[in-house]
Amino acid sequence: MNYDEFILSLKEVQPPDVSNYLEALWYDKKDNWGKAHAIAQDIHDPYGSWIHGYLHRVEGDEWNARYWYSKANQKMPEDPLEEEWESLVRHFLNKEDR
Repeated sequence: MNYDEFILSLKEVQPPDVSNYLEALWYDKKDNWGKAHAIAQDIHDPYGSWIHGYLHRVEGDEWNARYWYSKANQKMPEDPLEEEWESLVRHFLNKEDR
C-alpha cells in the first residue's frame, strides 16, 4: 500500500489490512482518538510509544506526550500535527514494504 492508497482508505468504514501502527493512525485521522489510543496502548515497543506520544500531543497533553516520545527515543517534534501524522504514516508504510 502506498500513501495515496492509505489516504483513499479513509473514505471506508473499516481500516485496510495494515499494521497496528498504521491502524492507530488511520483511526486518529477518522477522528476516533479513543480507538487510536487503545491500539497504541497495546503496542509494547518503541514504535508504539512513538505513536502514543503523537496521540497525546494531539490530545494537548504535552507532559504525557513527552513521556511517550522519550520511551520511543524520539524528541517531541515542533512540526504541525498534520505534518507529523503524514511523516508517521509514510514511515510505517515504508516499514511494511520491506
